[in-house]
Amino acid sequence: MTDELGRYPMKVLELAAAARDAVSVRRVYGEPYEKDGVTVIPAAAVSGGAGGGSGTDERGQTGEGGGIGVGGRPVGAYVIRGGQVSWRPAIDVNRLVGSLTLVAVAFLVARVRVARARATRS
Repeated sequence: MTDELGRYPMKVLELAAAARDAVSVRRVYGEPYEKDGVTVIPAAAVSGGAGGGSGTDERGQTGEGGGIGVGGRPVGAYVIRGGQVSWRPAIDVNRLVGSLTLVAVAFLVARVRVARARATRS
């Protein structure tokens, strides 16, 4: 990925700059807003990745490519009221329903296995 002097091509540097800008504090903490003396600072969990490569085909043509991906989800907000800071977690309903479904399925499977084990012992 480097040239004969050990330097990275401009496209790779541009990709690195884009990745740095994509995963920044501004993505984690939103703009604070204030209403009636209460300040709210939203927060999110942000994750990302980047990759790239270069190569030469059988005709001697070279090429390079790369990409980045960033994802995020709200996790809550800091609330500042009267000089006191408190954390208010966000409730992800989809995650909650999914977790409860997994617990219910695990419970039902365990219940069936216990019932079968008791039936074979009798």
